[in-house]
Amino acid sequence: LLQASGGGLVQAGGSLRLSCAASGRTSNIYATGWFRQAPGKEREFVAGVYWTSGSTYYTDSVKGRFTISRENAENTMYLQMNSLKPEDTAIYYCAAKRRFTPSDLAQESLYHYWGQGTQVTVSS
Repeated sequence: LLQASGGGLVQAGGSLRLSCAASGRTSNIYATGWFRQAPGKEREFVAGVYWTSGSTYYTDSVKGRFTISRENAENTMYLQMNSLKPEDTAIYYCAAKRRFTPSDLAQESLYHYWGQGTQVTVSS
């Protein structure tokens, strides 16, 4: 089970920190990621992290502004979002994949567990 939180309304240039808490069979989590879906658009990959190595990956539009991290002991993943832009407005979803699955973090079909989503709204 994944529980996302931390969304809200912020002005352009502001910051938000999203959290995603995992519960249940967390020992088999291999990687986690954040995806987002804006109104009228398809869901897209934002950032991902491998839980063992800590390696991170970002979509180009958020590089240098967003930082993904995880606290393995707490089974929690974070997304620190700085310099937010109106085009970052979307519902943000966290997702997790089990071990022994292909390593492509950006491919949402490879994730096994999804959180409920948290709304992020950036006003201009």
